Parts: sequence; structure tokens; C-alpha cells
Amino acid sequence: MKLLTFSSLFPNAVRPNHGIFVETRLRYLLASGQVESRVVAPVPWFPFKHPRFGEYAHFAQVPEREVRYGIDVQHPRYLHFPKIGMQMAPSLMAACVKPTIGRMIDEGYDFDVIDAHYFYPDGVAAVKLGRYFNKPVVITARGTDINLIPQFARPRAMILEAAAQADGIITVCNALKEEMVGLGVAPNLITPLRNGVDLQRFAPLDRAAMRAELEIDGFTLISVGVLDPRKAHDMTIRALTLLPGVKLLIAGIGPERKRLETLASEIGVADRVKFLGPVAQTELKKYYNAADAMVLASSREGWANVLLESMACGTPVVASNVWGTPEVVAAPEAGVLMAERTHEKLAEAVQQLRANYPDHAATRRYAEKFSWDDTTAGQLAIFSRLVEGRRGAAATLARQAA
Repeated sequence: MKLLTFSSLFPNAVRPNHGIFVETRLRYLLASGQVESRVVAPVPWFPFKHPRFGEYAHFAQVPEREVRYGIDVQHPRYLHFPKIGMQMAPSLMAACVKPTIGRMIDEGYDFDVIDAHYFYPDGVAAVKLGRYFNKPVVITARGTDINLIPQFARPRAMILEAAAQADGIITVCNALKEEMVGLGVAPNLITPLRNGVDLQRFAPLDRAAMRAELEIDGFTLISVGVLDPRKAHDMTIRALTLLPGVKLLIAGIGPERKRLETLASEIGVADRVKFLGPVAQTELKKYYNAADAMVLASSREGWANVLLESMACGTPVVASNVWGTPEVVAAPEAGVLMAERTHEKLAEAVQQLRANYPDHAATRRYAEKFSWDDTTAGQLAIFSRLVEGRRGAAATLARQAA
């Protein structure tokens, strides 16, 4: 089978960690040997590469084409109007990538299925492209595309329309399926296929050696994720006031860094908080191994890959009890869920974990249950059904014409 993987959430040479969960799932799917795929990962158009333009300069620096892990990836530009262009985004994205996909087909890669990730604007755009190129479309819902964006009336209507027209829908957890059903999507259209974890990339290392290399001592937490309000790094920082001697590492970049640094200073914990900035996954596994626990205080998550990454390194987690997270943290050896999303309850959860700290090997064994095998098999079943259905329909039409 030939796939066209379509999503603006895909890593590139400038932002290697952006949407890496989409790339990882695709890599495991390709490893089955039953499919091939090319990737179209559009990025917003911006004319200037100068650093003073911040994130938009990064868009301009993304190459038009690259190869990642043997996968051909194209990055066509689409018009994007911040804040005011939300309702136009799917149409603009679809219109701007049509020439790229058309050339791909003309050059001989006539794919069978569009494998789209993130419902808005990507999934909505993918349905438009599917109609234009007469290809079936499977959309994967991943989190804020379902638990946040549908709060806006027009995007919600477009998401529901795309869901009704899609040939298959995947959610990365059962909680997202339930949310989509609540929005009005027929449950029989939705298949939950949870994310797995790369058990080779994230694996136990010599913990003492990692702590020495990274100059880490004392009980240390690590929080991983973009520095924005949804990830609630401020809650984790505030929890330190109730956790004497506990230290915190924060890995990630984002608009909240200055505010978080100021907060740490104001409440007197700046000497126990270290901002790591962006950390590549090859280095991140060292920090997971060196830390005593990983903390995720998010207000919204579909399926938080960082939780399983930490567990795969043998490090338990403390996490907010939201969306798909209870499906990830479902045993004592995995970690502890916060009773409420407050810094007080976060501190209590850390103390609870310390009082009943699991064996690192047991945490690793728990993570090993979350390989990519079942997810890959589920995808293959969906794509095979669509391809075989199309081929059967074409054969019937050919016989009728004869």
C-alpha cells in the first residue's frame, strides 16, 4: 500500500522535535514492510529568515524537501494569518498543497490513502484534498484538535463535517473517542489506537553515571514540554515551596519562559529550578534516567508521549488526571495521578510517590506493554480495508463496463 502522510505536525531540520510522535508512529508502520509513504508537511509561508522575527523566521528556514529516516518529506508553504485566519486555515492549506501533491502523482507516486494527523486544520484540509484527488482519507485525532478547538463554533462545524466525510478516524486514546462521540460523531467511525513508545531509544542507563554526567544530586523532578500555560509548568514550580530540597529540571522552549523564571525568583525557589531549553531526544533519555520522577501537570493531553518515554527509562511519573493520561498511568509502578490540578495536590502526589517509590525495573516492565505492535496492526487493518474496498469497487465497475 502507498500512503500520503499529511500533517503540519512533523519534524524538520529546523524543528527536529516538532510533531515527532507522528514521525515515530509512521516509522514503526513502515517497518512492517507492508506500506510505503511519502510525507507532505506544510509550514506557514513567511518571507524573512532573520532571527528577530522569532518563530516565523524558523518557518522560513525549513527546507522545501528533505529525507528523514529514509522518508521523503516535502514542506510546501501555505498562507497563514495569525489570530484572524483560523476559519480560513483549512481551505488555504488545501489550496497551497494541491500543486505539490499533483506533481507527486504525475511523477509516479499514485498513493492509495491520505493518512492525516490532527483534525484542524490538517484533517479538514485532508478531506478537501481527498475529494479533489479521489482518495480515501483517514484522520488521527491527537488532543487539542478535539478537546480545545471545537470550543469555537465554525471550526467545530468543519471538524464534524470532516469526520462525517472521512473514511476512517483514529484517536490516540479512548477519552478522545468519547469526546468526539459527545460532539456528535458516530462511535462506529472511530478506532482508538494508542501511541506506543520507542523502547530502543528510551531505555534504562546507568543512573549514577547519568546523574554524575549531568551534575544532578538530591531528589530531582523533570518536566518536559513547551513552555505555555497548558503545560502548567508554573504549577510544578509552585509545588516546590511544599517540597523542601526537591529540585526541578524543565526541558522545553516557549513564550512563558521569562514569566516562569520570574515566578521561581519571586517565590524563592530559583536556586532549585533549572531551565534546560530545547533537548534532543538522544539527550532527553539521559535526563529521564537521571531524574527521580517526571512531572506532567497539563490541563489538556490526548496521549502524552513523554510519560511513556520516562517510564521506558525506568523513571516513574506524577501527572494530572486529565483526558488520556489515566490510560497511561494505570498502575502503581507507573506513578501517581494528582487528586486535583493544584500545586498543593501536585506536591502531595510527589510525596506519595516518594513514600512508595517503585522499583525502576518494574516501571520499565510496565512501559514495555506499550510497544507499537498493536497500533501498527490497527493501522494496517484500516488502510487494507480501504484499499481492498477501492480495488473491489474498481473491479466491479470494470466488469460492468465490459
